[in-house]
Amino acid sequence: MLSKSQIKLITSLKQKKYRQQHGFFVVEGIKTINELLQSNLVLYALYTIESFNINAKEEVLISEADLKRISFLTTPNKALAIFKIPESKSIDAEDFIVALDAVRDPGNLGTIIRLCDWFGVKNLVCSKETVDCFNPKVIQATMGSITRVNISYVDLVGFLTESKLPIYGAFMDGENIYTKKDIQAGILVMGNEANGVSKEVEALIKEKVSIPRFGELKATESLNVATATAILLSEFKRR
Repeated sequence: MLSKSQIKLITSLKQKKYRQQHGFFVVEGIKTINELLQSNLVLYALYTIESFNINAKEEVLISEADLKRISFLTTPNKALAIFKIPESKSIDAEDFIVALDAVRDPGNLGTIIRLCDWFGVKNLVCSKETVDCFNPKVIQATMGSITRVNISYVDLVGFLTESKLPIYGAFMDGENIYTKKDIQAGILVMGNEANGVSKEVEALIKEKVSIPRFGELKATESLNVATATAILLSEFKRR
């Protein structure tokens, strides 16, 4: 049986201010929880309708009714865990970096984290206006990749100003990524879903790149930011 204080803590973690206050975030689903259990993240509590066989005091068996009370999902997935938010790590300034300028959709951020994991991008730098990576919807979308990508929240203008790496940005009027010849390891900036890259960040971008439209009508206004990130990362890594 869950106590009122446990329920209050869990439900509060849906909001960023309480995640920051308590230093915890929520993970749901057996597959994702198992991935995080195998990482360096510290488990605080595990509420499940079937045992994970981890022989830990943090595991608590609960009923399906209790799980529905605490789950953030429409259809709860057998288990919910609380992990401690890890301390941020330093950014490897010599490695390839993806930078996000005010990406707001949790699903987009979660997918981009998975893409960074897939393409071997170790560092993801986010503006402070970007959605919190420990948002429950972001965690769901990462499918465990959150443990393998170093995510940092920074003053993006300041970070780019100080960086010595080549800075690329995704723009509709940029140079065709498929025909561009001089691609180097650097920073790839992806912009906000509705407004693209901000003017302040755009002023610091040395190389504008774009994904050409091949449809006959060329009527599609733009690509989803996560889809565009996938295409650009594939091309950067291919080179």
